[in-house]
Amino acid sequence: MKVIELTGGVGAGKSRILELLRDRYGAKILKADETARGLQKKGQPGYEKIVNTFGTGILGPDGELDREKLASLIFTDEAAREKINEIIHPLVWKQIHESVRTAREEGGALFVVETAIPDQNPDDIYDEVWYVYTLDDIRIRRLMESRGYSEKKALQIMESQYTKEQYQSLADHVIDNQGSLSELENQIKKLLYFLENTDKDFDL
Repeated sequence: MKVIELTGGVGAGKSRILELLRDRYGAKILKADETARGLQKKGQPGYEKIVNTFGTGILGPDGELDREKLASLIFTDEAAREKINEIIHPLVWKQIHESVRTAREEGGALFVVETAIPDQNPDDIYDEVWYVYTLDDIRIRRLMESRGYSEKKALQIMESQYTKEQYQSLADHVIDNQGSLSELENQIKKLLYFLENTDKDFDL
């Protein structure tokens, strides 16, 4: 089994690549944000630590974490965002690493971990890290069209994430996701071919 970490900022178009990898190549997909949400459910370790840190005022009427309040903290309060990251990220990566190891034992062709925040302690569980790059203007337009975000909110979220240079420094390969679907498919096809057949560097 080959394991890929697919990373990139919000609006970069990672979902389109995940669909392609799943539908064309039978990849198993694990999303870090879904793992994080699960860990923040009532009774889970992330939930307990966040409530102990920020108090019950962050809860909704159902006793679960209020997603809007949590998002507001993450994107408007840098100190709070760093604290939440310190709480959640180790839990998320521990669970993801366990899932990857289990998947390797079970077998399969391709396993993809998708995340906007690269794994800082990969522990050699990934064969490659792919960074999805798209111009900021395109990302903003996508977020406004697909999620109904204002330009201000889109920029706010983007600024809270890694820069292009930070992503590139951690990646084995960069996928340019600004063109057509066929151009994207050609890049993926080439990346997967060389992942399976060679350890040498190459240019897309």
